[in-house]
Amino acid sequence: MHSSSPPPSHQSHKKHPRRNPWNSTSLLVSLSMSAFLLLSLLSLSHFFIFSSSSHHPPHNSPVYASDSSRIRLACKSTRFPQPCESSLSRSSLLPPNPTSLQFIQSAISVSSDNLKTGQSMVKSILDSSKGNLNRSNAAAICLNILSNSDYRIRSTNAALARGKIKDARAWMSAALCYQYDCWSALKYVNDTKLVGETMAFLDSLTQHSSNALSMMVAYDNIGEDIAAWVPPKTERDGFYENGSGGTELGFNGGLPSNLKTDVTVCKDGRGGCYKTVQEAVNAAPAPANAESTRRFVIYIKEGVYEETVRVPLEKKNVVFLGDGMGKTIIAGALNAGMPGLTTYETATVGVLGDGFMASGLTIRNTAGPDAHQAVAFRSDSDLSVIENCEFLGNQDTLYAHSLRQFYRKCRIQGNVDFIFGNSASVFQDCEILVAPRQVKPEKGENNAVTAHGRTDPAQSTGLVFQNCLINGTDEYMRYYYSKPKVHKNFLGRPWK
Repeated sequence: MHSSSPPPSHQSHKKHPRRNPWNSTSLLVSLSMSAFLLLSLLSLSHFFIFSSSSHHPPHNSPVYASDSSRIRLACKSTRFPQPCESSLSRSSLLPPNPTSLQFIQSAISVSSDNLKTGQSMVKSILDSSKGNLNRSNAAAICLNILSNSDYRIRSTNAALARGKIKDARAWMSAALCYQYDCWSALKYVNDTKLVGETMAFLDSLTQHSSNALSMMVAYDNIGEDIAAWVPPKTERDGFYENGSGGTELGFNGGLPSNLKTDVTVCKDGRGGCYKTVQEAVNAAPAPANAESTRRFVIYIKEGVYEETVRVPLEKKNVVFLGDGMGKTIIAGALNAGMPGLTTYETATVGVLGDGFMASGLTIRNTAGPDAHQAVAFRSDSDLSVIENCEFLGNQDTLYAHSLRQFYRKCRIQGNVDFIFGNSASVFQDCEILVAPRQVKPEKGENNAVTAHGRTDPAQSTGLVFQNCLINGTDEYMRYYYSKPKVHKNFLGRPWK
């Protein structure tokens, strides 16, 4: 269904939906049972989305017979202990008698060094793929998302140095997500020796990143004593972490009040207005420093803006304010059936910059139900807050791709896996509507509302739905009530 990478894997998987093992005769019963299953498996009570700082001063771990034995102890907390031991034994960054934190930092350095090699190999694929649209596009996407991975790894190191273990885990989870996505993108263009070798190298890269992340989980949950460290467990193992609410960034469950507009967007572009949303985004300054919380507020007046909008990584704390759902509309029609396009690229609005906020908007992808994957909104923005917004589409409407996201009082409409990704996202007081799926919807279908893409038990990701209404559109419910046995809906399924 989905691709592991932003797009390709998502693409092919969608063409052959999985056979659904559950029987259902009622929309509400199906959703209730699926809700129980999904929330049991993906509950984030152990890692509240906006928790940001558990402090662990770097005291020395207990001293053992030799550094090699201590390396084995640290690596037994990982999923891939052999490459962990091998890489740390060769690492010049690991000092004598290392502390538990130094083990983690050395493991991150191994991941970072290997990432640079991976980027070079992908660049070679791109350089050798002129004339091959699909391969060159996959390589270009890989380079972009590996750059995002590099940024998140560097942020992880900085967070650990400040004692912010929750932030470090969130950012390393995203770094691993991007590496897997690159591997997945290449999987569908694996027609040369270089691509095959690069995929094999990226596979080893994800192992190193997974190992660093597993050590972080052990350090966070168990503490300094590496002898007590164990591999990460999940809800499927009956394990739930203790969580703590709140954030140093002042999150209070919604957008701040009394936001002051910096620039305005209007259809005619008169009176000092920008004519397109993208022009206004381009005018946003890069923050003075990484810790800046200064917001750049873009007021988008009522109207339909037919454009593709991108908020790049360096544009932090951008805010979109509209005149209300159904009034301020950003519309696109890109879909993965178009030559050279992947699911990741089809988003009408795609956001990378952290701290993104939006309110009072409709974002839609108008590609029809037979037009492949077609994303309305894609977010990689950490600590993003979206409220009173509407997302309209069919297959893959809302791509909550990575990091920590909060949706409040939103309306989300689609059919096939229309809330998906590998983020840690909370949906509060939202209306989620199933729309007709096929050209001939009366024939029936199996719909999964969500498809989460967690690939590693150490990733602090999942979906939470609190006080949400899940139903069908009026059109869908007419089909449903006419033949309830052929219309089956489930809250979620595992994507990866």
